[in-house]
Amino acid sequence: MFRKLLVANRGEIAVRVMRACRDMDIVPIGIYSEADVNAVHTRYADEAYNIGPAPAAQSYLDIPSILDAAKRSGAEAIHPGYGFLAENASFARAVVDAGIVWVGPQPEVIDSMGDKVAARRAATEAGVATVPGTTEPVARVDDVVAFVTRHGLPIAIKAAAGGGGKGFRVVNEKGAIEEALAGASREAQAYFSSSDVYLERYLERPRHIEVQVMGDASGNVLSFPERDCSLQRRHQKLIEESPSPVLDRGVREAIMEAAAKVSKQVGYRNAGTCEFLLDSDQKTFYFLEMNTRLQVEHPVTELVTGIDLVRAQLLVAAGDALDLAQGDIELRGAAIECRVNAEDPAKRFMPAPGSIGRYREPSGPGVRVDSGAEPNSTIPQSYDPLVSKVITYGATRDEARRRMVRALGEYEIEGIKTTIPFHRLMLTDERFVTGDYHTGTVEREMDLSVLTEPATPTPQPGEPEVVERLFEVEVDGKRFEVKAREHLETTVMPRKPRPPQKSSRATGGRSELLAAPMQGTIVKVLVAQGQTVKAGDAIVVLEAMKMENSILAHTEGTVEELKVSDGQSVETGATIAVIR
Repeated sequence: MFRKLLVANRGEIAVRVMRACRDMDIVPIGIYSEADVNAVHTRYADEAYNIGPAPAAQSYLDIPSILDAAKRSGAEAIHPGYGFLAENASFARAVVDAGIVWVGPQPEVIDSMGDKVAARRAATEAGVATVPGTTEPVARVDDVVAFVTRHGLPIAIKAAAGGGGKGFRVVNEKGAIEEALAGASREAQAYFSSSDVYLERYLERPRHIEVQVMGDASGNVLSFPERDCSLQRRHQKLIEESPSPVLDRGVREAIMEAAAKVSKQVGYRNAGTCEFLLDSDQKTFYFLEMNTRLQVEHPVTELVTGIDLVRAQLLVAAGDALDLAQGDIELRGAAIECRVNAEDPAKRFMPAPGSIGRYREPSGPGVRVDSGAEPNSTIPQSYDPLVSKVITYGATRDEARRRMVRALGEYEIEGIKTTIPFHRLMLTDERFVTGDYHTGTVEREMDLSVLTEPATPTPQPGEPEVVERLFEVEVDGKRFEVKAREHLETTVMPRKPRPPQKSSRATGGRSELLAAPMQGTIVKVLVAQGQTVKAGDAIVVLEAMKMENSILAHTEGTVEELKVSDGQSVETGATIAVIR
């Protein structure tokens, strides 16, 4: 077993891997960007090394800088976590070539299974059914049209490399093919350095089922009970649970066997996840893709099996054979995971980076929190919006659900918007309570406008400001919380009147300035100066916290000025366009 291990990642997953290292008497080494100088993972590590500026391309994606940190620290192994370089075969190969142990599958397997088209071929060769689709990358609109002619609509255009919902577009009508193909290719190039995309028939109401696998050098591959990851937005998971509320034992065993077949077909070693789509009959399933790394939702599997997956990763990487047989893996109880992201669920899960004030995590029976946050910490704009993961366990699904509702009620995060209000709504929704949900439930069936906070009224000149204060009092030996309202007389200084805004019948007197709702980078400008647009038309694509967001016209009119260009960084409130 190696003595020192460098975690090539940040945030909660870096802390999670470092904790496993401490359990095994391995010295954890951290890396950090200039934005993470005081981050939790930076201070949790025994040693930590600065690898560059805040942008990920200059730090957490900088292979030479990470290898230099490993050399300086004397690390004998590198764990990539998930995201960033975790599924980058070139990085894995560079680690191995440097004489450092790579905690993950072989570089050649990452190459083959990281390419979804190649993974589909491997599944077919293993005798596992795949969703009807192309077996080669597609680059021309005509090829997409031909596929639609054969298979009908809707279809999915998906990045051949990577995952996490990036480079994924659903096409419901032929007129949207060209834009969807270009968008998926552009996003795939930006995130995975490959513009290759492929096509699949898009299932209307499927469930997203995945199976954890673990292989060792002897060729032994274990598969674990499934995780149901169907509650998603933008094809990225929000809530995961195990077992799935709809799988019977026979289907569970068949999916686990299929995952093992695919993994053995490619000689898979270390941790990975095979993803499947379960059709609406709850029996027919198709292999979708393989993630050649540890998954965000791995704690769910750990809780229902009692197996520490990161520890198993480290043992396999050190050359040990798995000390488990397939029969040793038993499903016990139920577990649920909620991803707490810095996002505003009432605004289509718009990223909401910022500084955290008060912070208090839930605890108690059956509650686990994997976090990279603390009081007065910052969720940077440069990285993924994940703040933490709350995982609950119970003897039954309903016990795990009720514990999650309780835990979310205890969780306090001040200063930023988070997905906690969404989770509290979802966990008590009848669709979740009964298990009757699918991959389109959140975006197509739920009204999240109920999560919008009421606006705080601004006191007018001469009106008293009302301030609410909470007091704790005791009456006859019983404690009460009393809310008191204090009326403060406000003095409002007169302001110099602003010049009247120009408006037209097309704008209805509304502001003509379209402003950036968040800090980020303009990926693509979608309109031209002088173009007529309607309210709701996409004007630009803005990337923030590793997510692309379409910024829509707030009014009807003509784009008289474009204030941004492709690749430009913008601050919150910056003018994107003038529409009159």
